[in-house]
Amino acid sequence: MFSLLTIKYIPASKWKRFFSISQPSLDKYSCKVLIVGGGAGGCSLGAKLSRIMHKSHVIILEPSNNHYYQGWFTLCGAGIKKINQTVRPMKKVLPKNVVWIQDAANEFNPEKNTVTTRKGVIICYDVLVLATGVEMSWEKIPGLLQALEYYQDVGSIFSPKYAEKTYYALNGFKEGNLVFTYPKSPVKCAGAPLKICYLLEDLLRLKGKRQNAYFTYHTPYPYLYTVKYYEKTLIDIAERRKIDVVLQSNLVEVVPDKCLAVFENIATHDKCAIQYSILHATPPMYPPCSVRSCKSLVNKIGYVKVNKYSMQHLEYPNIFGVGDCTAIPNAKTAAACASQVPVIFKNIQCFLAGEKMCAFYDGYASCPIVTAIGKCVLAEFDYSYQPKETFPFSQNRELWMTYIMKKEVMPRLYWNLMMKGYWNGPHLIRKCLHLGLEKKRKMQKDERSE
Repeated sequence: MFSLLTIKYIPASKWKRFFSISQPSLDKYSCKVLIVGGGAGGCSLGAKLSRIMHKSHVIILEPSNNHYYQGWFTLCGAGIKKINQTVRPMKKVLPKNVVWIQDAANEFNPEKNTVTTRKGVIICYDVLVLATGVEMSWEKIPGLLQALEYYQDVGSIFSPKYAEKTYYALNGFKEGNLVFTYPKSPVKCAGAPLKICYLLEDLLRLKGKRQNAYFTYHTPYPYLYTVKYYEKTLIDIAERRKIDVVLQSNLVEVVPDKCLAVFENIATHDKCAIQYSILHATPPMYPPCSVRSCKSLVNKIGYVKVNKYSMQHLEYPNIFGVGDCTAIPNAKTAAACASQVPVIFKNIQCFLAGEKMCAFYDGYASCPIVTAIGKCVLAEFDYSYQPKETFPFSQNRELWMTYIMKKEVMPRLYWNLMMKGYWNGPHLIRKCLHLGLEKKRKMQKDERSE
């Protein structure tokens, strides 16, 4: 009477054509805190917030598949590290307990507390954190992008695509001019253009080719380095190693088929063309177009207007900025981000609780300036450009220890502590290392007063 029903196995490759198992995409999100940018600042802050908020309350808007440790780009340009050693998948770096929308911001509407993405998704927020970083404006220098794309003798450590080109060009170098530039704009890691200059000079010396090379370093500013305490050391190194520093000289054009770099004198506006065998170019840098186009968020050159102590926006109290995209007068480094993030973390909590800002950033930044293989000047300073050094001895000199820190210790701090929200900068280490020294200074002061 009854027949058996035979159930035949159908491969997923066939039935998936008729049925969809994916979740329908949302075109609108809402959260307590929206972080735009998953770089050093955004990821670190997101990790901290993820420990005190529900997953749905924190959104990170970031389009990239990969996260780079950019502190190693200089070493890649000198052949000490490889680009593939600097990168990890974004999904493994971002905190798990947040919502990641893999898209980019297209439009900001701070009056309505919304951000619209390129795909048309609208995100409503209570608090917005701008952590977009900066983009390389290669096109601001005519001929530069063409030179980077199609010519082997031009490179830049400010992109993973072009960072290793300088080292490859060095391997084929025989004789001529090595030209290094600094742009007329804010720069992330302002010491990096100088680092790669020092490193390539050292490499040529080790290769026995230094006598055939002429080094020039061009900066549009009337000084080599902003912090005078370290500048004297850096000038002495350049003079000792016969690197010609040209002040108030700005790269305005590259003619790659003729190997010419055109510079403009900032004071006189006169132009001159220099023949190069190797050119390392540092492009102008600005926040993404989506940020710059929202005029109420930014200053005249497109950087986010925030209070330099609280990191809170000057016009919108529910908006904060972190890292390179902000208009604060400090060095733009990962170390600066590490010190800014705990301040913003606390101040977001204050804002949501209806309280006054309770934390303040003093402008601390650190720049380990590698001057040769095995040597580094570890610059640390605050808003006043006064040294704020971690170790209880003078750091305005070349040291092997700080080179090892730059090459081996700092990357581990970055991946294992900072990206997980546990690294707040070296202030506790500094406090411990300077404790005995401060007591000794106080005793000496008391003795003199008697």
